Amino acid sequence: MPPRFADILSRSLGHVGAYDGETIVGFVNVAWDGGLHAFLLDTCVHPDFRRRGVATRLVSEAEKLARQRGAHWLHVDFEPHLADFYRGCGFRPTAAGLIDLGQDRAG
Repeated sequence: MPPRFADILSRSLGHVGAYDGETIVGFVNVAWDGGLHAFLLDTCVHPDFRRRGVATRLVSEAEKLARQRGAHWLHVDFEPHLADFYRGCGFRPTAAGLIDLGQDRAG
């Protein structure tokens, strides 16, 4: 069963939406660890509104929100084809690790 957005957003540091009138066309969730680290999750823009700077503005507003709420670091994980976009937003590469919890590691 998919999670309810209200449950996810209630645990977030905040979230930012982009609108065309009253229709949401972009979104980013800013999660956090309860301390100094914030995390961008679920950055998305409706296909009809891509390549117009919407995602860049969402990330910029998310950065401001995280800073205003006391975070000292903003993290993001992304697929390789988005590296130039996130570097353009000011993110720098870091070493990190990941475990896929959906995979059975016992075998």
